[in-house]
Amino acid sequence: MSGHESTYVAKSRFAKFMDDRLPIARMMHGQFVDFPTPRNLNYMWTFGGILMFCLVTQLVTGIVLAMHYVPSAKDAFDSVEAIRRDVNYGWLIRNIHAVGASMFFLAVYLHIFRGLYYGSYKAPREVLWILGVFIYLAMMATAFLGYTLVWGQMSFWGATVITNFFSAIPVVGTKVTEWLWGGYAVTGVTLNRFFALHYLLPFVITGLVVLHIWALHVAGQNNPTGLDVKSKMDTLPMTPYAVMKDIFALAVFVTLFVWFVFFVPDYLGHADNYNEANALVTPPHIVPEWYFLPFYAILRAVPSKLGGVLLMFAAVAILAFVSWLDTSRVRSTKYRPIYRWFFWLFTFTCLALGYLGSKPAEGWYVVWSQIFTAYYFLHFLVVMPVVGLIETPKKLPRSIAESVLGANYGGGAGAMAGATAAPEKR
Repeated sequence: MSGHESTYVAKSRFAKFMDDRLPIARMMHGQFVDFPTPRNLNYMWTFGGILMFCLVTQLVTGIVLAMHYVPSAKDAFDSVEAIRRDVNYGWLIRNIHAVGASMFFLAVYLHIFRGLYYGSYKAPREVLWILGVFIYLAMMATAFLGYTLVWGQMSFWGATVITNFFSAIPVVGTKVTEWLWGGYAVTGVTLNRFFALHYLLPFVITGLVVLHIWALHVAGQNNPTGLDVKSKMDTLPMTPYAVMKDIFALAVFVTLFVWFVFFVPDYLGHADNYNEANALVTPPHIVPEWYFLPFYAILRAVPSKLGGVLLMFAAVAILAFVSWLDTSRVRSTKYRPIYRWFFWLFTFTCLALGYLGSKPAEGWYVVWSQIFTAYYFLHFLVVMPVVGLIETPKKLPRSIAESVLGANYGGGAGAMAGATAAPEKR
């Protein structure tokens, strides 16, 4: 894919001058205009562009908010309220940033599940997938740190609970926790450290995204059939075909985004977080943001503190190894009749863990958390390897073009060529 020839033509003296010395325009044209994309891509392939929109939105609004935020235990909560009330359009910028975090995770979860369904982690895209896992980890860290900056009750106690889990790590756990806190408890010093890290990590994410896009354009895009590109008939230029589809999907996504921003900006938050942090008053039920709930359920499913921490991190880390855990001969679950049922069971498992993570750690909630946690790991460690070996996939089309144009598209082209040549023979 990366070796295709660009059709870029410099049309001015300055463009020719730059093309000979620093061909940025040629590179951008080759990678984002005439880059060959599979002709059968559906709307699930639009979330890459949507995620780029979310990243840029978070960066721009985050930088503006940082100009007015005060990272101290005394003033942090009041500075957030001052942004909403006193800064010109501060309420809008803050709402976009807060809702944007949830929209970012919504898009990334759809992006991940699309990759899992269509086998986008299989060769030659292993590095592309692993870079995506690193981006996801960096997003989780950034979101957690940002949530603490509000310095409300849930922010303070969430930071206390989560950072305290590091102390379960043998030998170095206590030292790591004290380093994160900047002392022996969550204080204003902790808040200042979290603010610095929260400001830094989005730029780390940006660097990882650049590598992710680079890896994508080297290996090429996957597609719903999971077949490799075999001829020019299998592809179309990225612009206008894929770009117009991305623009339409982005418009739909932004409509949802804007609805939350203007009508229910606080709906995805927790009511306790609108009370200033108080180390002497513990909320009755401490829960993280919705996008962390499945992992929170896994954390609480294990009676052992260390075991819960290890299992929580393993739940993310295992995603990096699916390229080797999946033994199927085909990529797309669309052609895997047995595994498809397990995939939807896995999807239900993740949703169930999210629900259970929002409930108190007691009674049947814990039991069901343990059951679904067990299946979460069994899916990767048992289902993927075993089903891939015993399953007989459905018949795949001969090419990407055939999956779109039908089984007779080649014959039709050949018949037309023959009809054109027939008069000459006569």
